[in-house]
Amino acid sequence: MSAQKAAQVLAREEHPHDEGDLSQQSHEEWIFLNRNTLDIKLLREVQDALRRIEQGSYGVCYECEEPISAKRLDAVPWAKFCVSCQERIAAGAEMGHAEAFQEADR
Repeated sequence: MSAQKAAQVLAREEHPHDEGDLSQQSHEEWIFLNRNTLDIKLLREVQDALRRIEQGSYGVCYECEEPISAKRLDAVPWAKFCVSCQERIAAGAEMGHAEAFQEADR
C-alpha cells in the first residue's frame, strides 16, 4: 500500500455515511494492518540476517549446520534453513507437529 493510500485510510471519517462505507473502510483498514504486520515481520527477518552476518553465522542452516546454497540466499537472503531442512519443517507444520514450529523459532 502506498503512503498516500495509507494516509487516506488513517484520515477516514469517524462515522461512515452508510453500511457500505463502513464495510469498505473496515476492509481497507484490515488490509492496511495486515500489510504492516507482514512488513514488520520481514524487517525482523532482515535484521536477524544482518546480525548473523555480524556474528559470522550467516548462510549456515540452523537445523543441520550445513551451508545454505547461494541460490537460496539470492532468492531469500534472510533464510535460516537450507532447502532440505525448510521443506522438512514445512511438512511437519502441515502435519501439525509442534516440534517443527519450535525448530523454526530457534
